[in-house]
Amino acid sequence: MRRDIHAWATLLAGVVMLAPVATRAVAPAAKLTIDTNRIIRLNGAPIFPVGFTGAPAADSRTPSGSSAYAELQTNGFVFQRFGPPPRKWDAEAEAALDRALDASAAAGMFVAITIPDLQAIGPEDSSAERELRRVVEKYRHHPALAFWKAEDEPAWGHVPVSKVQRYYDIVHALDPDHPVWLTQAPRGTVQELREYNPAYDVAAIDIYPIGYPPGAHSLLPNKNISMVGDYAQQLQQVTGRKKPFWMVLQICWSGVARPDRTLRFPTFPEERYMSYQSIIDGARGLVYFGGNVAACLNDRDRALGWNWTFYDKVLKPVLDELNPKGALYPALVAPDSTLPLTLDGAADVEYCVREAGDDVYVLAAKREGTTVQVTFRGLPAGIESGTVLFEEPRKVSVTAGAFTDWFGPNEVHVYRFARTRT
Repeated sequence: MRRDIHAWATLLAGVVMLAPVATRAVAPAAKLTIDTNRIIRLNGAPIFPVGFTGAPAADSRTPSGSSAYAELQTNGFVFQRFGPPPRKWDAEAEAALDRALDASAAAGMFVAITIPDLQAIGPEDSSAERELRRVVEKYRHHPALAFWKAEDEPAWGHVPVSKVQRYYDIVHALDPDHPVWLTQAPRGTVQELREYNPAYDVAAIDIYPIGYPPGAHSLLPNKNISMVGDYAQQLQQVTGRKKPFWMVLQICWSGVARPDRTLRFPTFPEERYMSYQSIIDGARGLVYFGGNVAACLNDRDRALGWNWTFYDKVLKPVLDELNPKGALYPALVAPDSTLPLTLDGAADVEYCVREAGDDVYVLAAKREGTTVQVTFRGLPAGIESGTVLFEEPRKVSVTAGAFTDWFGPNEVHVYRFARTRT
């Protein structure tokens, strides 16, 4: 696994060295595949994608004056969703997409191309189909291309499955090396969402629970931030655990950005909880929405065109824990473990187990409620202690395969246990 990650990092480093004007002619196209464990791979190496929708402009800078794209790329396999709004695909929009792709490739970042005018193709849409074919042919070898974005929230928008399917079939026939990503709204039943299963490779749901009143983005009874896990579990049912999915999480959204609403952002503990709960409940990547929402920018960030204040104070510390250079990353790109780990003491602590090399990882997060003490059982024999990552030097003691720890409301703990070599 370490060799795979090193190969991926070497590929990115090679892309970063290229000048934007020469990118397409020199850098190789990326090939993204999905393995039987629903893990996305870049040229064979397992990755945990982190997306931004939307990202800063191609030529923008951070508050310190460095390249915005270069900063985002420090978070690992990073991509941005890029494309025009509906009814705006024209020569100017295409030129903007060219610039974004070239600048992304130069920084080692990737792009999910979205062109709403071409994402629902019916029998009568022959001109749109021709244009889609031209666009796919043009960009399929671009080194920054990672994904094709399908119709946004089609079930909620009552877009016929056949039209979304036609987009998928055309894209895949011309470009089998870049998966199609489809995001649904937090609306609809499992059966309604399943209708779209043949029309994508990677599923997602966008859910933004932070606001006044809380939980207004969801129609479910749970109005707490743990609703993120409810929708992740719904996607597990929708996909039947046969396709990877991502969760699209909140930076800022219209529910807090309108003049008649109170502006509110997730705190670091809230963003961290939502991110880890997503992973625990099956997400194989995360996308963060709203960094470019103008109504959510302070005076400094408005001049820069992106929410660097939120990024620096909240999101970057979360992403540092998920970074490919960090201690947790081998678990993020590992299959789910079959170790028979069980938990006693609470019904609202969610957890998952991953194994990588000689290490066993347990990721656990508690929903709302009271503080509890729980006991995990079922670790392999010979393990006597484990490290609580990101809480060092804290450790937990293990006796006969069991360990005990405390969880407060919406608290996350990440454990790493080293197997005893025989």
